Amino acid sequence: MKNKIVYVSGTFDLFHSNHLKMISYGRGLGDTLIVGVSTDELVCSYKKPPAVPFEERLAIIEGLRDPDLAIPQRTLDHRETVKNLNIDVFVIGDDWKGKYDYLKELGVQVFYFPYGAGVSSSNLKQKIYDQYKKLIEQSDNHPIPEPQK
Repeated sequence: MKNKIVYVSGTFDLFHSNHLKMISYGRGLGDTLIVGVSTDELVCSYKKPPAVPFEERLAIIEGLRDPDLAIPQRTLDHRETVKNLNIDVFVIGDDWKGKYDYLKELGVQVFYFPYGAGVSSSNLKQKIYDQYKKLIEQSDNHPIPEPQK
């Protein structure tokens, strides 16, 4: 029986429970789990820079129980990765739905993991920003005491 190789793709910025669920889901789809972590250069090619640097994001993924291997992901075109690593299954968040259907032509099963509402790195960044903004407003908007005589 063939060893089924699963590849989970992501940025994994501000690591959260949906990242963990997607990786765990990938683990259940095959025998060998490889997680591709997008490099800072790759992420910056299509959105704002990640809050957590690549080396730290890679170390977080390497420290998890489920992945057999964590590797840098330097491109959004996964044709070569699929061929070079003999990938059978590709998993990515459903915010990319449809983007990787071309991998099916290479015999790869493609799964768009449902992230669900609310939890994403972008949402976490916004929440942190909003809380910080309120904190600054509260610290800056205070009465000026009268000078003592």
